[in-house]
Amino acid sequence: MDVSVEPVSSLCFKSGMEDMIYVSSGKEIKCFDVRLAAAQWKPLENYNYNKEEINKVVCNSKSSFLAAADDNGEVKIIDIHQQCLYKTLRAGHTSICSTVEFLPWRSWEVISGGLDSMLMLWDFSKGRPYKVVDFATFDVSSGIAGRCVNPAFVHAIAIPEVDMLDKLDKICAVARGDGAIDVINIETEMAATKSKSSSNSRKGSHSRSKDGSSSSNTDADQNGKKRLHLDYTLGGHTAAVSSLAFSLFGERGKFLISGGNDKLVKVWNLSCYPDAGLSDDNNNNILHLNIEVPRKVNWLCTTSADTDNLVVCDTSKVVKVYSIT
Repeated sequence: MDVSVEPVSSLCFKSGMEDMIYVSSGKEIKCFDVRLAAAQWKPLENYNYNKEEINKVVCNSKSSFLAAADDNGEVKIIDIHQQCLYKTLRAGHTSICSTVEFLPWRSWEVISGGLDSMLMLWDFSKGRPYKVVDFATFDVSSGIAGRCVNPAFVHAIAIPEVDMLDKLDKICAVARGDGAIDVINIETEMAATKSKSSSNSRKGSHSRSKDGSSSSNTDADQNGKKRLHLDYTLGGHTAAVSSLAFSLFGERGKFLISGGNDKLVKVWNLSCYPDAGLSDDNNNNILHLNIEVPRKVNWLCTTSADTDNLVVCDTSKVVKVYSIT
């Protein structure tokens, strides 16, 4: 399928209609029906709303909207039914917007991450962010020591599927350029923005809980939930984390799987999260498996099979398949 003369940067399936795919190339998004194989592939839809190169395109669960994150720091929300631009999310990121995801439990909200070390929650019906997490300033104020020299750029975000929420709660996992992974309870973060005073008190509690107690790698919020910080002290990555995925095999969502520029894939056991009673023992056991791969990891995903259920794409020309139990 010749999509474009420019590199293909991202693709996604149309939710509920998996014969349809959306492909981003340069500043453009095209839609194809893979059943219509022909010598000349003709796009069914074509969108040219992004001003800079697109890094990630994603479709929401109702197949009503696309979100496209670009190098200009913007996210374009496209109405699939009307085949037009719905909203531009701007004035948030100050650098490249590297990734974006819809929140399946909130119809009008997306979460984006960028190379400004920012994670932003947006109500795209209003076009503005209502929650911003700055990992650079958070780490400085919280006293997290010993991270690698790379900035805490946000490279990827993983959101659990709806059927995983009962076990995992409404969380997101964030892959960072400094080798750390943050697991954040989105609903709790949103609740913390309702009151400026409560937000300020949370920041104060962050500093107090982290100073001198970084071995726990957890950060209690006002509702007793935990913001989990998975870094090298727990056997985590020593270079940028490039990809994240929740496991689709076995007990869905039990594992969070990460890949990085340190040529490692790590399988994290989240079965104890987000219980408020996380202990140091749980933290020490949270790294379930460590897999060495030949090259830096670009992307990974899981399948629902009992074996051959982890697929890893690295900087070589060979796709690797592993079995996780």
